[in-house]
Amino acid sequence: MAATAKKAAAVKRAASAKKAAAPSRKAAASKQAAAAKRTAKKSTPSKALAKKSAPSTAPAKKASASRAPAAKTTPAAKNAPAGKTTPATKNAPARKNAPVKATARKSAPAKKAAPAAVTPAKSTPAKAASVKATPAKSAPTKVAPAKPPRNESHTALVRRARRINRELAEVYPYAHPELDFENPFQLVVATVLSAQTTDLRVNQTTPALFGKYPTPEDLAAANPEEVEEILRPTGFFRAKTKSVIGLSKALRDDFGGEVPGRLEDLVKLPGVGRKTAFVVLGNAFGRPGITVDTHFQRLVRRWQWTDQTEPDKIEAAIGGLFPKSEWTMLSHHVIFHGRRICHARKPACGACPIAPLCPAYGEGETDPEKAQKLLKYEKGGFPGQRLNPPQSYLDAGGIAAPPLGATAPGAPASGASAPGAPVSAGPAPGSPAREAG
Repeated sequence: MAATAKKAAAVKRAASAKKAAAPSRKAAASKQAAAAKRTAKKSTPSKALAKKSAPSTAPAKKASASRAPAAKTTPAAKNAPAGKTTPATKNAPARKNAPVKATARKSAPAKKAAPAAVTPAKSTPAKAASVKATPAKSAPTKVAPAKPPRNESHTALVRRARRINRELAEVYPYAHPELDFENPFQLVVATVLSAQTTDLRVNQTTPALFGKYPTPEDLAAANPEEVEEILRPTGFFRAKTKSVIGLSKALRDDFGGEVPGRLEDLVKLPGVGRKTAFVVLGNAFGRPGITVDTHFQRLVRRWQWTDQTEPDKIEAAIGGLFPKSEWTMLSHHVIFHGRRICHARKPACGACPIAPLCPAYGEGETDPEKAQKLLKYEKGGFPGQRLNPPQSYLDAGGIAAPPLGATAPGAPASGASAPGAPVSAGPAPGSPAREAG
């Protein structure tokens, strides 16, 4: 019995021992499994670190390598120890530094742009103001004389001359003969009287002359002393009296009291030369002619259209530069310009509309303000030379001249005449008159 009891007790102990050993084996197995898991987890970050170290030599793979570990470690991050966050902390500064560099790159242009935006904004107006202020004083000096090239061909000269004439036509669209007349007889007499005096003085004198002697027959039969008294204000009145009475007799005796319309007939009249003949032909008969007066001679030489000094040669030289149909208006343009702007002694270069085309620019006053004071007649705001100017002249702002003895509008009260304004007193008897026109 005792033996049986011992065996039973031994069996119980063995069974209890087995029961006790089973949990220990399970715990050991679970420990081994946990150890295996930890080993696997430790090996995974090392591979990630290896992959992250590769981008240092291959920058092109840096972004993809850094993203791949993050995707793989995301599931393990829940159970990962605190030490496993080291790769993330290493990546964090890199990600923070990247924006800093980007910000620096963005701020660099901003620093460069700041001076460009601020500094020019302050300096530009100052420069612009200086640029605007400077031309008012120095602009005339910048206009270089338009010197024609050496050995200028005839074709080039023709083009240059015609361009100047076109410019003058725009400046003086109202150009016209500045002698008052109603018929060819009055024009031929007035033109003879205009020698060595102004057209203004002739226009102030002829109303009395033609009022008393309206036809060639009347003037041919006039008392010379009476005519001299009328013509006294024009200067050289004795010589002019002889001429107008002589041409009136020739018209009466040789041409039936009519003014001939041919050059060869006109130049046969006493006191009538080619200049006077072309004035009559161009303005009374509509036949082209070049009027080579003192203004015309001066300007064509200044413009270097010719170097001739004799009127006949000047006429031939200039006539070859222009169509015959333009001769009459060319004469008006040039003479108008010479009387108003391109004076003999003090040309108003600073107020000249064709200064860029003029080879003689700089011979006169180049300051615009000073040059403006030299302008005459309508260009200077003064009355013109005709008592009865054409409507086109009045429409352009021109002012009719006052009759002899009247005070011109705007004339100085002291008695000194302004440029282009008439005076009541004529030149002294027999004394040379001032430049014609």
